[in-house]
Amino acid sequence: MRLLVVEDEKDLNRVISKRLENEGYSVDRCYDGEEALDFTDVGEFDAIIMDIMMPKLSGLEVLRTLRARNNSTPVLLLTAKDSVQDRVSGLDAGADDYLVKPFAFEELLARIRAMTRKAAGNSTNVFTAADLMLDANSGKVTRGGREISLSAREFDILEYFMYNKGVVLSRERIENHVWNFDYCGGTNVVDVYIRYLRKKIDDPFEKKLIHTVRGKGYILREDI
Repeated sequence: MRLLVVEDEKDLNRVISKRLENEGYSVDRCYDGEEALDFTDVGEFDAIIMDIMMPKLSGLEVLRTLRARNNSTPVLLLTAKDSVQDRVSGLDAGADDYLVKPFAFEELLARIRAMTRKAAGNSTNVFTAADLMLDANSGKVTRGGREISLSAREFDILEYFMYNKGVVLSRERIENHVWNFDYCGGTNVVDVYIRYLRKKIDDPFEKKLIHTVRGKGYILREDI
């Protein structure tokens, strides 16, 4: 899962980003509102964690611009302000949630899970396709009741497939979603990881779930 952290206090930005990375998220970071819009122009994110008071453009201005562009990425606003009007302004601008500094990191994680769960249309963070189950909270994957061990990157790709079950995902879309802008890997990295996933979740089973769509990419389907 790929996140964008927008916070002008660089030390705080670094701490939040590193802790999110330690939790298995792919994280990009920037430090002002204009940068945030640049990042969202070229990257696809599962959620944005954004400070309100920032240079160049405030978090509220960025949020209003995103929503005016029909960008529905879940946004959690961070602020040191705790007045009712501040919360109302943020929610009216299109925020999905609101967290007052200082905050417990565990609460931030819980709110990110809740936002992304809602955006995916799930009441829980457990996703299924046929007899394949992925628990986004625990990181557990099973198929036919058998637990499957995945690397962090394999899990991220499978999670993205599960969020988009039945949707054709291009190689570029998968790469842009799972890897952050610091990644400098090879052009066939997506194909390599798809092969890894297939060996673990498809090859041992009669029913195949990950399918190649020639000239377009890959799709996770349970009706073939």
